[in-house]
Amino acid sequence: MWTSSGKSSQPQAKKQERKSIAGSFKAENLIPGIVIGFIIGMLLDLSQQVKFPVRKSRLLSSKTQKQSSVPSNGADQELKMVLVVRQDLKMRTGKVASQCAHAATGMYAELMQSDRYLLRRWEDCGQPKIVVTCKNQQEMNKVTEAAESVGLPTFVVADAGRTQVAAGSRTVLAVGPGPKELVDSITGRLALL
Repeated sequence: MWTSSGKSSQPQAKKQERKSIAGSFKAENLIPGIVIGFIIGMLLDLSQQVKFPVRKSRLLSSKTQKQSSVPSNGADQELKMVLVVRQDLKMRTGKVASQCAHAATGMYAELMQSDRYLLRRWEDCGQPKIVVTCKNQQEMNKVTEAAESVGLPTFVVADAGRTQVAAGSRTVLAVGPGPKELVDSITGRLALL
């Protein structure tokens, strides 16, 4: 008799536990939780949007220690990005396309962190991208220095070395996005790919 009463008390305890768990999943408990979660989510989202416009533009950064030639109210300016491909590496067409994609997405990722306002303005222009060539690493370095000296954002792709070029080779430079006239003043003399 002792063993049978012990067995019967276990199923009763499980039934009570199931009832208490099932009781906590009632609609009157769930709906306020969803509403509160939604409100908190909206407040967090709004707090991030308030911070977003106040971020300092990389075009106006203090990195160059001189006044940028970019007007501060240039929201109506046409923006573009130029991708500069090294010709001395003799990359095939697919490799060039891949490296250009790396440069554009790398710059995009950096701007998502540092200057969303510039990124949104570029998106509003249709994200124009032009591909040009340079002779070698030295010419790419000169273009990089010139772009940074006027406050344009730059991104250089260093290849992983899995296919056609040596690991660490700098294959493509992204200049901009920035005002079309400013970007052209740096890259306008380079030949189209």
